[in-house]
Amino acid sequence: MKARAFSYFRAATIDQALDAHARAGDDARFIAGGQSLVPALSLRLQAPRLLIDITHIEELRGVRREGGYLRIGALTRHCEMLSEPLIAEFAPLLHAAAPFVAHPAIRNRGTIGGSVALADPASEFPAMTLALDAEIELAGPSGSRRVKADDFFVELFETALQPGELITAIYVPLFKADQRFAFDELARRRGDYALVGCGILATFTAERIDDIRISFFSVGNTPTRVKGAEATLIGSNLDPERIAAAQAALECDLAPPDSDEVPPAMRLHLARVLLGRLLGRLGEDA
Repeated sequence: MKARAFSYFRAATIDQALDAHARAGDDARFIAGGQSLVPALSLRLQAPRLLIDITHIEELRGVRREGGYLRIGALTRHCEMLSEPLIAEFAPLLHAAAPFVAHPAIRNRGTIGGSVALADPASEFPAMTLALDAEIELAGPSGSRRVKADDFFVELFETALQPGELITAIYVPLFKADQRFAFDELARRRGDYALVGCGILATFTAERIDDIRISFFSVGNTPTRVKGAEATLIGSNLDPERIAAAQAALECDLAPPDSDEVPPAMRLHLARVLLGRLLGRLGEDA
């Protein structure tokens, strides 16, 4: 199929992009990497009257430290998650997830802002913003605001983005010396959507876990923190008994959707296996 006819506007600033969207209303879409939007246009799942190209807005680019956060511009491409030294040093969980995102051709064009805005429940980066306790900066007709990742993902492909808003940056708390991280996913083939994936960020005092955030993807309608499993681990060491308790807690934390491809019971089993592996790695990093 081919996309329906549309008008095109290349914005040079955030204000230009927002003004163009306000004039077009619901009939406009922002486009950056286009790795999700272009297929949707071709299949006529979306048919906006206006496409607003934001790829030339310098304000949306760059990675830098700001206070206790690493500010990652919304136009930062997936491949830059692998090559940017500041991300490797201060947001290593994103760096660890990047090689699992699709294939090189997609990583060379796709942007973190677009990935988070789409909120695909099977995508790596939205789930990692949850594990990292990140904040998403939004710009819109009413000004700029920041939303915690815990509050950003609402339902299937539904986020806290309001009409006319766009993501300008992701703010990630700087990785600290007393923290450890782990990431992995299970897929039929490298580059396919994961059957289940997980990222963990934990803060330790010696071998005791003081705080831990565990985020799964491909197990529900949104990226999912498993707070019950987290609660079983806080204040403890990563001994086999405690890991088993965390795995058992997933029964209440997760409700995988039914599908012909992967039954919920299988996806839940894979989640338990993956959690056990990752917690084991955290213990080995001591």
